Amino acid sequence: MSTTMMSRRSLLQTTAVVSALAMAAGLSACGGSSSSGASDDVEIPAAGTDDGTELTMWSRAPLERQVNNAVDAYNASHKNQIKVELLPNDDVEGKVGAAIQTDGLPDILAGDVVRIPYWVQQGVFRDLTAQIDALANKDDLQQGHIDAGTFEGKSHTLPFVTDISVMVWNKDLYREAGLDPEAGPTTLEEYEAHATAIAKLGKSDVSGTFIAGSSGGALVFTLFPMLWASGKEVLSDDGTQSFMASEDAKKIYSSLNRLAALDGGIGAGSKEETGATWTAAFSEGRVGVMPYAYTAVTSLFEESPFEVGVAAIPGVNGGGSTFLGGDAIGISRNCAKPAQAWNFMAWLMSDGAQQAVFADNNDTASSLTVLADGYSEADERTRTANAAIANGRTPVAVNFNEAFNAAGSPWQLLIQDGVWGDGSKVDTYNEQIDAVLAQ
Repeated sequence: MSTTMMSRRSLLQTTAVVSALAMAAGLSACGGSSSSGASDDVEIPAAGTDDGTELTMWSRAPLERQVNNAVDAYNASHKNQIKVELLPNDDVEGKVGAAIQTDGLPDILAGDVVRIPYWVQQGVFRDLTAQIDALANKDDLQQGHIDAGTFEGKSHTLPFVTDISVMVWNKDLYREAGLDPEAGPTTLEEYEAHATAIAKLGKSDVSGTFIAGSSGGALVFTLFPMLWASGKEVLSDDGTQSFMASEDAKKIYSSLNRLAALDGGIGAGSKEETGATWTAAFSEGRVGVMPYAYTAVTSLFEESPFEVGVAAIPGVNGGGSTFLGGDAIGISRNCAKPAQAWNFMAWLMSDGAQQAVFADNNDTASSLTVLADGYSEADERTRTANAAIANGRTPVAVNFNEAFNAAGSPWQLLIQDGVWGDGSKVDTYNEQIDAVLAQ
């Protein structure tokens, strides 16, 4: 086994995922393990059962392409058939919460890895410890998404879609601005300089950069890596203290603040963007350079009328990092055919499926073997993005959702002040983040 692969395994196995303890009112009344559907003592063969059963599955709409790639490949090669319902990101909690109350969960449920720990603790998923432990390549899988679904020693979820954050730039706009189209920003200063050069083109409806100013999730996904790349932490080891008012963090806010004050520096609508459409402006060719979701950029390689550059997200003075996110997947407690649902999950974990569904489509595989060896024919930009995983991180905090992701969180208020205000309240809002984390 190569040193590179060992470093990836060491990193990914040490990642853990935040747990949100108060996410939706509809979830608060639910507890325990299972209340209806198949009993946990139903026998599930190692490979599951493929007998022509129709299964239901819910997944998030932002990952539509990756979800459809997986389900279409499975349906084309198996007797079982999966019917997918894609849920808008903002509707997931309400939909799942209502389904919990009515025992109307789908057979298979995939969700944002930051949501998984709470769902598991509330008994949404079936215990799959025996099945997961029996996977021949369990130790070769991205462990963060397995850890997210582990509660009281029992495992409930597997990796589904591994998403990472990257820096992207529009090479066509770079050429127009006199920038090197093959060299994206490698420091915070270069990021600001490149965005400034694009803004000074004065092109109508084109901006230097874009951020989702009112989406806590998108902001941690894109800004936290700048600190990790700088060798700095974003949270204390126990997850009860935020370092988002550090000197380097303030340099990031100040840089974005200068761009916000520049005509065309930060795209119109950035301040109000809640995350629903935060990748649209770049995909439409209206942004020069920005931190971005890799699951949203791969489709642009062939479909976009402009050429896209990809790199790790740079630190204040160099380096590169990424946020390890995405979705985990499990069998719901209401599933009456768990052996058939497991057939899909076990198949998806195989190296063959990981290669065909993810690697061959320039997406990030969850198999470390495929991640290390399965991209020799992939787009060079995919190999560049995968390389960032070696320095990628996932933050750990029990109350992460309330402190950072929830609407109106102190983190969102901090960004509003640091980027579009005068920055005078950054320390105060960071103290509020501390207070929430320490609850």
